[in-house]
Amino acid sequence: MSKDLKDLEQKAVVSEEKAKELEEAVDGASHHRELTGWLKYTFMTIAIVGALFHLYVLNLHPIEPWVFRSIHLALGAILGFILFKSWKSSKKVNIFDWLLIGATIYVSFYIYTNVSALLFRFGVMPQTQDTIVAVLGLIIVLELTRRTSGWTLPILAGIFILYVFAGPWLPGILNHNGYSFGRFATYIFGMDGVFGVTLDVSSKYILLFIIFGAFLQLSGVGKYFIDFSFSLAGGMRGGPAKVSVISSGLMGMMNGTSAGNAVATGSLTIPLMRRVGYSGRFAAATEATASAGGQIMIPIMGAGAFIMAEVTGIPYSEIIIAATIPALLYFLSVYFMVDFQALKNGMKGLSRKELPSLKGILKQAYLFIPIILLIGALLAGYSVIRSGTVAIFACFVVSWIHPSTRMGLKKVLHALELGMKNTIQLLAVCACAGIIVGVIALTGVGLRFSSMLLGIADNNMFLALLFAMGISILLGMGMPTTAAYAVAASVVAPGLIQIGIEPIFAHMFVFYYAVMSAITPPVALAAYAAAGVAGTDPFKTGVTAFKLGIAAFIVPFMFIYSPQLLMEGTGLSIAVACITAAVGIYLLSAAVQGWFAKKSANIFVRILLIVASLCLINSNWTMDLIAIAIIVGAVFVQRMRVNEEPLTQKIG
Repeated sequence: MSKDLKDLEQKAVVSEEKAKELEEAVDGASHHRELTGWLKYTFMTIAIVGALFHLYVLNLHPIEPWVFRSIHLALGAILGFILFKSWKSSKKVNIFDWLLIGATIYVSFYIYTNVSALLFRFGVMPQTQDTIVAVLGLIIVLELTRRTSGWTLPILAGIFILYVFAGPWLPGILNHNGYSFGRFATYIFGMDGVFGVTLDVSSKYILLFIIFGAFLQLSGVGKYFIDFSFSLAGGMRGGPAKVSVISSGLMGMMNGTSAGNAVATGSLTIPLMRRVGYSGRFAAATEATASAGGQIMIPIMGAGAFIMAEVTGIPYSEIIIAATIPALLYFLSVYFMVDFQALKNGMKGLSRKELPSLKGILKQAYLFIPIILLIGALLAGYSVIRSGTVAIFACFVVSWIHPSTRMGLKKVLHALELGMKNTIQLLAVCACAGIIVGVIALTGVGLRFSSMLLGIADNNMFLALLFAMGISILLGMGMPTTAAYAVAASVVAPGLIQIGIEPIFAHMFVFYYAVMSAITPPVALAAYAAAGVAGTDPFKTGVTAFKLGIAAFIVPFMFIYSPQLLMEGTGLSIAVACITAAVGIYLLSAAVQGWFAKKSANIFVRILLIVASLCLINSNWTMDLIAIAIIVGAVFVQRMRVNEEPLTQKIG
């Protein structure tokens, strides 16, 4: 990063210390403890050993899945109870924390020593000791999730647990016969619940790629992404907003949490956006919307794609190929939004001297090698684990090309510790989401919901999709994307598949809206986090973020009605679908921002643009020709209106 850009960063409204404080607030229900002395080194040792243990088991010596997942959960819980305060006032590890740590070790040891018998007993004919262990395990998961992610997900899990016992007295599709307490507890804490698909993905893929992200950060590759974004887009009109879109997409795909990424990247981009003329609320909303989009950015997709691969059985390489166009359409929509805002306000970008040297950026292009290797290995058919491990090793090797990025032993150990530390929150939400998934499987409510969706679709497919969209967003509110998708995939996706939608289309539809829940009021986590950085009203920032992302809300409908957008069909049909979808996104963005054909658009023109954009949802020539006719009409109306003087004659 250039000296001038460093100076800008130092002048940012939010100091580095404040940004760190905000990030901790987002990452957990309470701030991290400041570890010192022997406790600090104990935490560091457990984290490093835990990271190495996972890499060893995943690559060299597989062990029994339940044992591996229980150790994964135990390591995360022990580290979590040390690092995260039980309450804001508990600055030191107290007796309650030690009791939870002891219970965690006991539960993990019990599973390890009895795993063969438990595979047959749990959830079917449990013994008293099995039930006690399961209850302890559920308490550990709920408390760990509360500390790391707040109350939303534990409360939702509690509602589902209550449903298990209240079901016999509930009407309609919610009714079930009920279950004994022992069967319920052991089933939910077994391989169909807490230790099911979500924790399996956490132990195999999420941790691996968060370690990869830590190596990117400490090897200088992550910093290079931001410098690259500034060099590429910083000089454009409203440049810092476009930098936010690009850098948040690159960093957010590895972060796993849109709220955390909004704080980490936003601490730099938000003050710069304000500097060139964007309001604080718009700057925060832009960062939130871009950070949320990072969760659908290929090839990592914020870890949700790994769950999709496990749930559907579709190869990961096919998922990232299918996700490519929808991801690009999302960021295209956000780009149009910020560009129209810059046009309306006559904004300029940063001067060239304030940006990183383009020559210097090109000289460091080798720092993209780890990402290129990762994508290449995945597309070549190598396993996700092998590809991720190669990418981690590539980060280390690439760092040695230049002394400023070189990773010695100390940095490598720090990266391993950071990777394990950053996994705690996602590990917790995956385990807690497993409780909800387990209840859905135990009670069969998911199948009954699918039948209801099928009944709606008999009357109107579009109405069924609208209903599925609403449920996906509602289930995702207040939760990290990974948990939001896991829950929505259990409730909504089977219903969409039952009404005749292909599995990859159904799951991509659900995943997309689980991501959108982070910028959907009233509980828009990413927007609230970015508002904390900008010092703006959280709810109003959430509304603005929703407005910025609204064009992206039609993308899932586009790929349901135009399968070509998920790479289905011939090359020509895919190209035509991409063009029409991009035009539709452009028109909807223009309508929302009220700017079209180089001047402000009145309500009549905006309605025309919305209608034209909706016509382009379904890729067929008839609808495309209707859309073209409407666009021509809108342009004609704009030309016929009294010529309005733009806010500025020269836009940088």
